[in-house]
Amino acid sequence: MEKLSTRHFGEIEYDPSRAIIFPHGIPGFPDSTRYLLMSENDDEDTYFWLQSLNDGNVAFTLMNVYKVLPDYDPHVDEDEIAELGDVADSPLDIYNIVVIPEYVRQMRVNLRAPIVINNKTGLGKQVICANDDYPIRYMIFEELERERKRAKNASPDT
Repeated sequence: MEKLSTRHFGEIEYDPSRAIIFPHGIPGFPDSTRYLLMSENDDEDTYFWLQSLNDGNVAFTLMNVYKVLPDYDPHVDEDEIAELGDVADSPLDIYNIVVIPEYVRQMRVNLRAPIVINNKTGLGKQVICANDDYPIRYMIFEELERERKRAKNASPDT
């Protein structure tokens, strides 16, 4: 196990074999090539953090947007993901970067440029969707509110 002092999580201990390598970094962070995908608990399936192992000050909030937008269908050119290794036998994990400002109702998610991770190879990359259906700044809070109301209406009255 190794230790890293981080800005957001204090000192963390991690298994280096769990590092995800982004060969070219993430746009704007070319020197951060090693990351750790973290969640608050093992049951978490919506929100994650992508903590740089090169720089404890760099971390991204990620979202499994399929939990809120199950029809999300980013089209990615094969050339874009070729460097992630053989994807035929390994499903890719897709996450989206979330920006959570002080006023949470302005929370937005980047649907145009998802983070793609091949867990089999341990490689990741931020890619640009080939389809223009998705914005860079999708105001997700409204969708979360609609989903919460749908769930509340679908649950039996107690």
